[in-house]
Amino acid sequence: MTLTELKYIVAVARAKHFGHAAEACFVAQPTLSVAIKKLEDELGVVLFERGGAEISVTPLGAQIIAQAERVLEQTAAIKELAKQNKDPLAGPLRLGVIYTIGPYLLPPLVKAMIDQVPQMPLILQENFTVRLLELLRQGELDVAIMALPLPDHGMAMQELYDEPFVVAMPRQHPWTARDKIAAQDLKSETMLLLGNGHCFRDQVLEVCPEMARFSSPGNGMQRTFEGSSLETIRHMVASGIGLTVLPRASVTNMHATDGMLEYRPFAAPVPSRRVVMLWRKSFTRKAAIDALCAAIASCNLPGITPLCDDEDQRPGAK
Repeated sequence: MTLTELKYIVAVARAKHFGHAAEACFVAQPTLSVAIKKLEDELGVVLFERGGAEISVTPLGAQIIAQAERVLEQTAAIKELAKQNKDPLAGPLRLGVIYTIGPYLLPPLVKAMIDQVPQMPLILQENFTVRLLELLRQGELDVAIMALPLPDHGMAMQELYDEPFVVAMPRQHPWTARDKIAAQDLKSETMLLLGNGHCFRDQVLEVCPEMARFSSPGNGMQRTFEGSSLETIRHMVASGIGLTVLPRASVTNMHATDGMLEYRPFAAPVPSRRVVMLWRKSFTRKAAIDALCAAIASCNLPGITPLCDDEDQRPGAK
């Protein structure tokens, strides 16, 4: 049994497909298939049910794969322990960010990191929450930034900031005469939302219950369109298709008058999300976490309420 074989079975369990798992592991499919068959023969068990278009995990295989994930996480911890006598701020930090945070946080964050800890460059990845949690567990990411609520994760967590939501509408919309928008009024509008899989979509539907009713025929919003990114949706709103809800940090200037969009805050209670940072409890570069938290706090994102004090989080601060 090798760590490589354990990595392969975890990849197949995640992808439900041998070819896709091989691509994720950067090996040829025959290489991956032979290694998994060798492991099954050694253990005397069948890990995957083959035969259909999609591979499924056997009940015993699920237990073995869960243990393999823990082994891989502990392997990553051993590597981190070997580095603990070195400078924790020296060397790259692998950071994952969800799609609805990355485009707005990363530009000022990268600049702040270059200014504050130039010896620790960021290796960045944008992805969905579930995928980022998997990469954290497997040791392929050091830290990830996402939004609550989260599934059970067993990670260390630092709350970063609270971010309100705002309504975006075309300039010619009659609601531009309003100072604030009530969430329940959205049910009468054509709304644009992110597609399934984006946690921001779920957060919007959770905090704006009137919007959640669009799936019921004859109730709720008149109709709904979906977009692949917040920026794509923003362009669709500008073209006059409908309205959308955006995180406040995505709006640089709520009072801009030279564009095709108008933005309005929600009336109380204002829907919002809490952005957090997660890392493995076995991760030993605590100073790197503190430096990242300090850099985020110094970004001064528009409209957010910081929960992480940059001075308290600077390396060496008491």
